[in-house]
Amino acid sequence: MSLYKKVTSYPFGKHIFSKMVARMAPYFGTVHPYINELKVNRCECLIKKRKKVQNHIGTVHVIAICNGLEMAMGTMAEASIPAHLRWIPKGMSVDYTAKAGTDILCVAEVTPEQWQVGDMLVDVKAYDTNGVVVVQGHIKLWISEKPKK
Repeated sequence: MSLYKKVTSYPFGKHIFSKMVARMAPYFGTVHPYINELKVNRCECLIKKRKKVQNHIGTVHVIAICNGLEMAMGTMAEASIPAHLRWIPKGMSVDYTAKAGTDILCVAEVTPEQWQVGDMLVDVKAYDTNGVVVVQGHIKLWISEKPKK
């Protein structure tokens, strides 16, 4: 969270921060994600509808959307997890609820009470520019204590 606040204080800071995150996990870069908003327990990541992320019918491919949802979740988790805990993803379950014919806003959100040792479900939703949910589901994380040094 401190890195986000520092970098976004500069001109084009959100763009720079988005590039930094995408470089940490290079596969995220394939959808050219843009971190639109980052707060503790919530992240919004924008995926522009471009030819490279479209499927055969001209909509944003659901795998690209899942990529954006995972980036939103991972960024939110890194910015939000209590210092004594760590996380690792265990799975993703999504439903395709509408055609994704526009830019897509991927949102990952949890409540503070969810940060407990064990399985944790992160709610994820993807919205088109009209506010219609095009993909919804959850990403399962395993939360554990950091080892003592």
